[in-house]
Amino acid sequence: MATYIVLINFTEQGIRNIKDSPKRAAAATELARDFGIEIRDIFWTLGAFDGAVLMETPNDQAITSWALKVGSLGNVRTQTLRAFRTNEIESILAKVN
Repeated sequence: MATYIVLINFTEQGIRNIKDSPKRAAAATELARDFGIEIRDIFWTLGAFDGAVLMETPNDQAITSWALKVGSLGNVRTQTLRAFRTNEIESILAKVN
C-alpha cells in the first residue's frame, strides 16, 4: 500500500461548524474504509494548513476518489502528497544514474 499525506484547509462552511470537526473526521475515516484506505492518524494543525491526514491506500484511484468525495461535502479542501518511506526512496534512488 502507498502512503499519502493529505493536507486539509477548512472552507467557510467547515470553520463555521468547527465543533463538528471530530465527527467529520470519524465519518471521513469510515468513508476511507469503503475505498480500501486505512487512515493511520488525523492531526489538527497550526500554520498554513488546518490539518493533516496520514493514510495508506491501495492506489491513486482510491485516494483520488476519497479526496473528491470528502471535498464535495463542502467542509474542507485537500492537497494530497505521495510520501515515501526510507526503503522506498532508496529503491527509487538506486535507479538514478
